[in-house]
Amino acid sequence: MRVQKAIIAMIIAIFFLSACDSLPEVDIPFTDSGPDACNAGGTLFADDFSGEQNCGWAEYNRGGAVVAIEDGSLNISTSSPGEIWWTNPGRTFDDVIINIEASQTGGVDDNAYGVLCRYQNEQNFYLFLISGDGYYAIGKYSGTDVPITYLTPDGQYQASDVINQGIASNDIQASCIGNQLSLAVNGEPLLTVTDNDFSSGDIGLAASAMQQGTVEISFDDLRIFAP
Repeated sequence: MRVQKAIIAMIIAIFFLSACDSLPEVDIPFTDSGPDACNAGGTLFADDFSGEQNCGWAEYNRGGAVVAIEDGSLNISTSSPGEIWWTNPGRTFDDVIINIEASQTGGVDDNAYGVLCRYQNEQNFYLFLISGDGYYAIGKYSGTDVPITYLTPDGQYQASDVINQGIASNDIQASCIGNQLSLAVNGEPLLTVTDNDFSSGDIGLAASAMQQGTVEISFDDLRIFAP
């Protein structure tokens, strides 16, 4: 399985740019309760996707992927194998700790889903991914001829039994602090790596199918804190 993940990683690299260029621009809301209704409770940013506030996420239906906020969660479904699809709220952060509840609600287990941080544009960002068959990776997209560099050992996805597999939920924590990038799942630290390329940027949520079939991922209770 590790070999398969490594091969598919190269396929995903080919499709990153074509999958997510020219997403619709969104406005960050301002309300009478303050400059931003999406940073309550001592957070830098928070969204329970209840529909009570618009925190700026791009929703779209294109190329075999659908991103929509409904039923109290942000949902990404895709039937395009080898392509990763994401959405951003259109904000800028420096050092962050990102917490999200991510649930596979349907589809093949050979997938990838998770969090982006320090997103500059569709060619430059970090990503933190887990899969429905129990693998994880920290990667960097830097717009080169081989755009995804996996920062995990041997440049491949790694297996972990702390990841709940199949139709299940996982609590993902991604930390981008200085040049340190860390991933924890269900309260268990999995990996910390270092990289100096990006120091600030947007965050995002992403999902991909790595074989034929539809993958459905739901995200809920997003919280972003300063370290």
